[in-house]
Amino acid sequence: MRLTEFWQRMDSAFGRGYSRSIATDQVLSTLGGRTVEQALAQGEDAKAVWRAVHAAFELPATQR
Repeated sequence: MRLTEFWQRMDSAFGRGYSRSIATDQVLSTLGGRTVEQALAQGEDAKAVWRAVHAAFELPATQR
């Protein structure tokens, strides 16, 4: 997954402003205690990060 698709999914799920807030402020245990931004900056695969967000926020299966 490219980063553009990742951010499109985030914006679609949470809205543009809130998706950025989640990415910078929400620490996810499934990302090793990192935020979305930290995980992506450290080279974590965007698809893996999306899966972690999807699970943490219990998003509907239609948003996979």
